[in-house]
Amino acid sequence: MDISSNAMRKPVIDPLDWIYPPLCTICGCGLEGGRALCDHCAAGMARIVPPFCDVCGESFRGQIDGAFDCPNCKELSFHFEFARAAMDRSDETLELVHRLKYGKEIHLARELGILACAAFQDKRLAVALEEKWPLVPVPLHWRRQRDRQFNQAEEIAKILGEEMGLPVVKRLKRIRRTQTQTRLTRRQRMDNLKGAFAIRKSRFWEKGNPIGTGETPGVILVDDVFTTGSTVDECAKVLRKAGARRVAVLTVMRG
Repeated sequence: MDISSNAMRKPVIDPLDWIYPPLCTICGCGLEGGRALCDHCAAGMARIVPPFCDVCGESFRGQIDGAFDCPNCKELSFHFEFARAAMDRSDETLELVHRLKYGKEIHLARELGILACAAFQDKRLAVALEEKWPLVPVPLHWRRQRDRQFNQAEEIAKILGEEMGLPVVKRLKRIRRTQTQTRLTRRQRMDNLKGAFAIRKSRFWEKGNPIGTGETPGVILVDDVFTTGSTVDECAKVLRKAGARRVAVLTVMRG
């Protein structure tokens, strides 16, 4: 499956580039066409390649024959079928994510969305492209989104939708503000997120993709980073309960 034609297309020169010349976020070289990452730096960033865990996408360092079951997923049961990240954890990718989220450099969502397109090389996502599964971004609580001024998962999903020709539907809402997950254990994260998400009412979904009024073939949950899977698992549980037969998770980076 060739997914590179759209993501690597030649950029159109933006007139603003003459006034505010863009620079590569990683190496600082000059760019054009509204880009924020040069081709050389983009190509050199660490990607997830086989072998990796079939469930959570964790990379395996070394050689292995057959399936790889990582310690993260052993004896665990998730509500999503599998999670697939495009990029392996690296300082460069983490910097892009942090500058988007905490530095409010929203233009970096385009670069992260383009990088995330590589996940569609996974043959398991071919059915999602064929059946036009909607991309559902993991929501922020409204207070946190108000403070940040955007939802990074939604911005990344928009670019993925443009590049891959998939609809983006804000089907989930966060109904309870939770404490930050950064320093919590897996069990604490799961407890922290219980009851935090709910289905958002939508006439579009009721008519075209009847989550909540019947079954729909599948959805792709989109987030920036997959760490323990606690957040996306809680989201997947709500979507499955509402009628999604299949839920896959797609993130930019595997944390």
